[in-house]
Amino acid sequence: MKHLIDHIAEKSRKDFPLINGDRKNLIYLDHAATSQKPQEVIDTLKKYYSYQNANVHRGAHQLSAIATEEFENARKLTARFINSNNAKEIIFTRNATEAINLVAYSWGNYELQENDEILISLMEHHSNIVPWQIISKQKKCKLIYINIDENGELDIDDFKKKLSNKTKLVSLVHVSNTLGCCNPIEEISHLAHQKGSLVLLDACQSLAHKPVDIKKLGVDFLAGSSHKLCGPTGIGFLWGREEILEKIPPFLGGGEMINEVFKNESTWADLPHKFEAGTPAIGEAIGMGKALNYLQSIGLNEIHNYEKELTRYLFEKLEQIDDVKILGPSPLNQPERGPLATFYFKEIHSNDIAELLDNSNICIRSGHHCCQPLHRFYGIKSTARASLSFISTTSEIDYLTEELQSIISFLKKNS
Repeated sequence: MKHLIDHIAEKSRKDFPLINGDRKNLIYLDHAATSQKPQEVIDTLKKYYSYQNANVHRGAHQLSAIATEEFENARKLTARFINSNNAKEIIFTRNATEAINLVAYSWGNYELQENDEILISLMEHHSNIVPWQIISKQKKCKLIYINIDENGELDIDDFKKKLSNKTKLVSLVHVSNTLGCCNPIEEISHLAHQKGSLVLLDACQSLAHKPVDIKKLGVDFLAGSSHKLCGPTGIGFLWGREEILEKIPPFLGGGEMINEVFKNESTWADLPHKFEAGTPAIGEAIGMGKALNYLQSIGLNEIHNYEKELTRYLFEKLEQIDDVKILGPSPLNQPERGPLATFYFKEIHSNDIAELLDNSNICIRSGHHCCQPLHRFYGIKSTARASLSFISTTSEIDYLTEELQSIISFLKKNS
């Protein structure tokens, strides 16, 4: 374990100014909400806005050509990151939420008919619930939820029962941001395709932590977000199969996404520009490309293996605290689960825990984590969540659990 820390976390931490500068004592355990940014990503943004700032695709001058080349190179890097051979299949969006909405409104409005069915799960982030609620009401479709089993994992038997010839889309999270479980997407894709259904994958909590291969997973759409990948905020992406993207209409209308505009009609630009109306987040896309390169320079397999060990250690330490309740499967039962632990104590509000930990310079998340249906399923209003990264260490976990034990004892005595 110490060797892994020396090789990955301590080697990488020097790249992150927020935890390696004036705030060295900061314990940041909120990586599932947003990742920290390495200096080279920050420098890339500064370089673009200082020396390369120009609009892309439309300028005849050299500065625009440079910006366009960097921007489109980021698209290629994103495609390679998920093992797509076709950069045209990468659509830049504001975030993963917009990517899912793009599928809901463009594909959903085009394909869905009355009484069609969409399958999602109780563990989904609101970003993968609300768009389907809206479109299902508009199209008079049925939104069906897959249950969670007693281990805090997707109930695959329930999925098989609810999957039918009426199912047009299965939209699931890869790794739950609350339960931490990793869903069996290869099996789900295979079963869904047998029924003629497409599969959308919310990969926000997996892309920075393990290799994600669209060919192996067999999905039809994938949504990702830069800010969880050590990249800038305000940029995300949708990957979709070219044959599907070619068929469906644009999401937004305006500049960039057109071929020709007449008084009463317009024709659309080729992929991927058909879905990228207006001036994009150019510097942010370039910064995301740099972040993807950074992660690959460390190695996604190396990151995954280190974080698996770290997650086991986190669970071991948390389970030593009296009365702690942890949601989701243990890493002993599901080694592929995400590097986070969501927990709660009866009669102690998670916000109180998070605020008192903040007094000790420890950052965790508290609340419902944009998963209200899941929390209602468990009959609780809020939880606390500690989420890890390859820059997290066992010493940080030791400090977290020591302070947490002290806080729980204090709150119980004063309740």
